[in-house]
Amino acid sequence: MTTAAAQPPRDRALGRGISTLIPQAATATPAEHAAAVLAAMQSVPVRVGVLQAAAVLLEARVRATEDGAERAAAATTVAMLCSAIGQVG
Repeated sequence: MTTAAAQPPRDRALGRGISTLIPQAATATPAEHAAAVLAAMQSVPVRVGVLQAAAVLLEARVRATEDGAERAAAATTVAMLCSAIGQVG
């Protein structure tokens, strides 16, 4: 009995497109990474539970961080998540 050799997973077009939009420099901050991903992912469907969980985690981060750029990015993301959650239904 012979078995076919396992084929390596194929790169998905979406993944390749997003990786070109995300800042790859070592100096890119998490806020810059998040902003780039958000810009690329605004129209991608996601389960509402994932949005709700992310909003809760980011709301806690907004309250905890002293980094103004991180706070602004997290607050903007929370607003976007809440907007997306409100559109479901």
